[in-house]
Amino acid sequence: MNNKKKVMVGMSGGIDSSVTAYMLKEEGYEVEGVYLKLHNRTDGYHESNLGHIENVTKFLDIKYHVLDLADEFTDEVYDYFVNSYLEGVTPNPCVKCNKQIKFGKMLEFAKKHNANFLATGHYAKTDGNFIFEADDKSKDQSYFLSQVSPEALPFMMFPLSERKKEDIVKFGAKLDIAYKRITEKNESQEICFVDTVYTDVIKKHANIDIPGKVLDKDGNVIGDHKGYMHYTIGKRRGFTVHGAHVPHFVTKLNPKDNTIVVGQKEALEINEVEVENLNMFIDEKEFDCTVKLRYRAMSSNCHVKIENNNKAYIILKEPAFGVAAGQLAVFYKDEKVLGSGWIKKTK
Repeated sequence: MNNKKKVMVGMSGGIDSSVTAYMLKEEGYEVEGVYLKLHNRTDGYHESNLGHIENVTKFLDIKYHVLDLADEFTDEVYDYFVNSYLEGVTPNPCVKCNKQIKFGKMLEFAKKHNANFLATGHYAKTDGNFIFEADDKSKDQSYFLSQVSPEALPFMMFPLSERKKEDIVKFGAKLDIAYKRITEKNESQEICFVDTVYTDVIKKHANIDIPGKVLDKDGNVIGDHKGYMHYTIGKRRGFTVHGAHVPHFVTKLNPKDNTIVVGQKEALEINEVEVENLNMFIDEKEFDCTVKLRYRAMSSNCHVKIENNNKAYIILKEPAFGVAAGQLAVFYKDEKVLGSGWIKKTK
């Protein structure tokens, strides 16, 4: 027990962050909460979340802060999300948010309030030098944390790292009346500003319903689609291919002329990946490891060669399918995250 250590806990009003605060308080830390206001919603979203936080923090007898980062979130995450789809690439806003907002601006806030650590309800591990997968692989979020600055790691804490979700629910029962409200609160959706589907967000900023032509790999017109922003790499529905008797999948988006390229499943096969904007936790410039090319993908064995410290070439030992530019490639050695980079090209 160390009563001298102060921990700022990022609190959303949900059970994971609430139990995180409770566990740290029980361990003897000085705990304060912070709620991030990331969008200027007027539908009662923030009021509901803050009501849950008010219950929990009163029960724990800790104070909490409200940190308004809506402008920063719009600049760093929301605009990036919208512009990515306009440019025909598939974004990953949660990765951007963790790097720039949660373990960027929120960490700065914690330090200004003399906190020794910043804790969140993420399912991941850190030893101050590396990020590791959580014990509960079904909830593991190390992929989304792989772009966080190495300088931030010594200040990060993930108290749920060795817990399973069902254990958190049981642990949360100790929160008495506060528990009832946080368990009634729905699990956060994957992207906090997308209530339904991503196209509902994009259509606020652009006309996404402009019909276009479907092409084969040779540029021949073989069908029609309802607008390129409705599609991501690997999608197999929502367009027509004249006379097709087998499934076709989107392999490329062409924003400039509003066309999409499709092919049969083997057309999605890739063996090499080029990534940029690296965030590495090791110094090696060439190594073997496994790589995840999207969050729910199986890890693939590969060889990685880094050039100019900000670009890497990944040679896969076995082909991967449906890899999209704009997504993140995360390098692992067993459960340890070695680093990551944004996917630019595939072949």
